[in-house]
Amino acid sequence: MDLGLTEDQEAIRDVFADFFTSETGPERARAAEPVGFDAAAWERLMETGAPGMGVDADLGGGGASLADLAVVAEEAGARIAPLPLVDHQVTARLLANMGGCDDDVLSGAAIAGLAVRPVEDGTARTVPTGAVAGRLVALDGDRLIAVDGPPGDPLANHGCLPLAHREVGAATVLAEGPEAVAAYDRALDEWRTLTASTLVGITRTSLDLGVAYVKEREQFGRPVGSFQAVQHLLADLPGLLDGARLLTAKAAWAGDRASAGESGVLDVDANDVTDFGALATMALVVAGEAAATSTDRSLHVHGGYGFSEEYDIQLFFRRARALALLLGDPARECRRLADRMFTDPAAA
Repeated sequence: MDLGLTEDQEAIRDVFADFFTSETGPERARAAEPVGFDAAAWERLMETGAPGMGVDADLGGGGASLADLAVVAEEAGARIAPLPLVDHQVTARLLANMGGCDDDVLSGAAIAGLAVRPVEDGTARTVPTGAVAGRLVALDGDRLIAVDGPPGDPLANHGCLPLAHREVGAATVLAEGPEAVAAYDRALDEWRTLTASTLVGITRTSLDLGVAYVKEREQFGRPVGSFQAVQHLLADLPGLLDGARLLTAKAAWAGDRASAGESGVLDVDANDVTDFGALATMALVVAGEAAATSTDRSLHVHGGYGFSEEYDIQLFFRRARALALLLGDPARECRRLADRMFTDPAAA
């Protein structure tokens, strides 16, 4: 298993790093608040083919793997891009697999979103892109449905994400029964993986912001970064970053294997875990904790300035926590993972 970037993935990283640097970034994120969507940047992103790049080439997409998409998501997170790219790419792949992806979704002209929790009483609650998506895919009982309609009213939230509740009215049924549930679960695991990669990007930049600040800021005639107490706050963050990136890369690798029809292994006793669902959950939890720790410590070394809107670190601090909580309390994800890893399948 080689989790390093291929030459093609390095090229993808460089292209999208340049794009997100020029078309997004902290200033654009500020301008996009409180909804958290930059329509002009999305129009420019459509020109790159990114909205449909994860759909098979035979279906009109770019044929990119989940591992390729993870590379793009990290670069978007590193520049706190106010774009619903992860949700759109995951939903486009799901629609394509169910035979419901049209040219508008492939191009990004119609923004698609995934309801990350099942519909209850006719409402998809707290949809991550509910305030901007024109097409929503959700699980309603044992039916996988697609709903077209106007975006919902944005919900105020700490991270300025385009969250909204969405009423589910007339819908197109994409699949029913076990097939529908399995397709939805797989899409949700892809969402976990790419959201984890976004959090890795946030971790990376927040560390860079902290290091740059303590090298520049002086007290008592010396950079504050020369003080051991400050160094201790930042010294172990590269390890958290690398660990989260490695686990996310393994989750993406397992997802691509699952797409090719290869089943994963979940053998705790042998420390052999290649099961996509388990790795996706691990990646989201670990990347969320890494982003929370990195943004917290970076904001801390900024002192009072870290809480000021003029400094970029507060944007990353808020976004890290908002993304990690979209599925609810991470402790619930941990319990879900424990059930998956330690429950006897026969007994279940």
